[in-house]
Amino acid sequence: MIRINDETPIETLQDIKVGDMVTDGFSKTSLVESIETSDDGLYKVYEFYLVTGRVITTKR
Repeated sequence: MIRINDETPIETLQDIKVGDMVTDGFSKTSLVESIETSDDGLYKVYEFYLVTGRVITTKR
């Protein structure tokens, strides 16, 4: 299981793939259904959509 939070290294975030088990450390734990990345000019935004319908978002 991979923990996604503000201290998670960028290399780890980039290695996460569909089907991996992830958690935010609190209430969101599930398999990754899809991943979206975007760049808002200041940060690269990672959004991990879980099979439970929840989303874990982190910025780097």
